[in-house]
Amino acid sequence: MARALRALRSAAGPERGLERGPRVRFGPSPTGFLHLGGLRTALYNYIFAKKHQGTFILRVEDTDQNRVVPGAAEGIEDMLDWAGIPPDESPRRGGSFGPYQQSHRLDFYRSASDVLLERGAAYRCFCTPQRLELLKKEALRSQQTPRYDNRCRHLTPTEVAEKLSQGLDWVVRFRLEKGVEPFQDLVYGWNKHEVADVEGDPVILKGDGFPTYHLANVVDDHYMGISHVLRGTEWLTSTSKHLLLYKAFGWDPPQFGHLPLLLNKDGGKLSKRQGDIFLERFARDGYLPEALLDIITNCGSGFAEKQMGRSLEELISQFEIGRITTHSALLDLEKLPEFNRIHLTHHIENEGLRQKLIREVQLLVEHVYGDQQVNQEVLEKEYVERVLLLRKAYDKAGCCFDCGGVEQRLEKPPEANQRD
Repeated sequence: MARALRALRSAAGPERGLERGPRVRFGPSPTGFLHLGGLRTALYNYIFAKKHQGTFILRVEDTDQNRVVPGAAEGIEDMLDWAGIPPDESPRRGGSFGPYQQSHRLDFYRSASDVLLERGAAYRCFCTPQRLELLKKEALRSQQTPRYDNRCRHLTPTEVAEKLSQGLDWVVRFRLEKGVEPFQDLVYGWNKHEVADVEGDPVILKGDGFPTYHLANVVDDHYMGISHVLRGTEWLTSTSKHLLLYKAFGWDPPQFGHLPLLLNKDGGKLSKRQGDIFLERFARDGYLPEALLDIITNCGSGFAEKQMGRSLEELISQFEIGRITTHSALLDLEKLPEFNRIHLTHHIENEGLRQKLIREVQLLVEHVYGDQQVNQEVLEKEYVERVLLLRKAYDKAGCCFDCGGVEQRLEKPPEANQRD
């Protein structure tokens, strides 16, 4: 036990609370592209950290190796950069609390599970997949929720040693105890879930040496000095389980805040099937990242009032975590062009942003039309700028303003536009 404790302490960074401001993390699984739901979770962590002069961390949670998509981790960080909310610490940027990819932190989890085993807070389970499947089928047949029956919890040290000598496969399970203490969630208020009454002892370390979410997040949040955990509401009922783990380790837990779901305008789940909610799609179609940040906060809560056209700086200054409600946020993507129009106007009015927009329009036209014959004069900086300013004037007069309008005007030669 002493050796395991020393291994954990030697791997630890500075204790939580020594640095100025909160430390928060966004922990996506690299199983595909970053979608709007993930962007909203990342954004709320980012604006909370920046409002309080804190640190925003990207931690790649790739412990389920069967679902990892090559290049997805890099793509997620690319999209955070594109959205204008880059992490302060990440696999790419590094930092004092790395590695920032869970598959590179396996020694942390093995040492942590050894501590729990030696303290009697965890045990080795030798149940075969076949037995676990039979338990599941029997529960379903009886119209009950499948759960592990904690059979291996009662093995004696002699029985465990015998099974180990036989070379049997095993996993590590955490002993769930009754009598959990209530916790105050930053969004949902006081909560308490007697997980031992409804669940079997959970696996925390798999046979391949990889941890499950429960162990990995508790260990990483502690040793990365995470002060606040802002994550989706689907993890609310698991928090009592995580607090039991903190107690078993003898660690102080962070503060938890669970964010309500982001749903379609009809109350259904956001669909990933057609790729309509992935950030790559919006970037490819020419939407401004500011418009996406604006619409996913406008449809939810955390601010004194709903207001279209907020910049990232305004989101940071106006955000109050105490204003997040428990109601799901209903996202109406049909309104996105209007949000985009507002932020396009802001870009055109700002000299620095206008120059960046000019280059983006040039690249967009070249991408859309490819090898087709395009009058090169319409791609000149001065001409594109003149078109943008003209379209802004049209917009102020009540005309439609969108990327398509810019592209349509750029299709025509200069002399044709002069006759408009």
